[in-house]
Amino acid sequence: MEKRNIGSLSVSPIGLGCMSMSHGYGPSDEKTSIQLLNEALDVGYDFLDTATMYGGGRNEELLAKALKTRRQEYVLASKCALFSQDGKPTIDGRAETIKAQCEASLQRLKTDVIDLYYLHRLDPKVPIEESVGALANLVREGKIREIGLSEVSADTLRRAHDIHPIAAVQSEYSLWTRLPEIKMLDVCESLGTTFVPFSPLGRQFLTGKAQEASCLTEGDIRTSNARPRFETEAFAQNSKLLEPLREVAQEFNCSLAQLALAWIIALPNRAGKQTLIPIPGTKHIAYMRENIAAMNVNLPLDVAEYVSSLIDDDKVIGARYNDRQMKVMDSERDRN
Repeated sequence: MEKRNIGSLSVSPIGLGCMSMSHGYGPSDEKTSIQLLNEALDVGYDFLDTATMYGGGRNEELLAKALKTRRQEYVLASKCALFSQDGKPTIDGRAETIKAQCEASLQRLKTDVIDLYYLHRLDPKVPIEESVGALANLVREGKIREIGLSEVSADTLRRAHDIHPIAAVQSEYSLWTRLPEIKMLDVCESLGTTFVPFSPLGRQFLTGKAQEASCLTEGDIRTSNARPRFETEAFAQNSKLLEPLREVAQEFNCSLAQLALAWIIALPNRAGKQTLIPIPGTKHIAYMRENIAAMNVNLPLDVAEYVSSLIDDDKVIGARYNDRQMKVMDSERDRN
């Protein structure tokens, strides 16, 4: 399958989200994670995504330790402005914070440059122009190659792009989370910005392997800020939506996870080009291999459109985040 572009960068149609190896989904094993990262490069992943927030920097350190001799084999993405302070998530998009966090990430990652550096969340107290101006300075200094934004609205993207070209926007997008379809996908296309879906497997729900919140371990975000769709009653109702998807997956001889990823990479923009680059995350080697194999699933456009009709936000019970989390999101919140 052809490579897909992120600004000046070129990557495979499916990347690897590294968060769960250090953060968000309960305990993980460093030895297994190191093996997973190396095997990921071996089987075709060449786009790895981490962040300052993930494990308080430990995820960046993990990548450096695991792949210290293989830095030239992958495109590296990391993020700034969102971090944990006194055990609580904190957003700081000031120029001095962005610069300091970039320097710290470079040291943890043991690299001279970060290929794609995202503003992880918009700081409501800091104009986007100021934050992007700081990122643009890092480009000029050679510390980062391309600028990205995460979980922002289409209007914020436009304002940011006026300051410096934005290579990528990363936001949640999957069969059961379709918010970017309101405006973001069209605006990205018009600006030449690549859209990078995170949680393309619905935090495991779309794989058919997930459990309801009460069965999950402590430290799993699905028991806290991402809980609404995993509450017992909501989870039971939502699970019924998977049944017709199973029939399609069986027809194409693939797993539910592979179908969900194949759907994303098959979606064309208005010009008919396939440009989306999902970054499914996992801490399991078997799932990592299963996910990359979705590139071998040839999903015709009419089938992708049929799959689109089977499950979407209107059919799903529960918000993707709890009320507290939703309040800090800068995104289109309705379909008006």
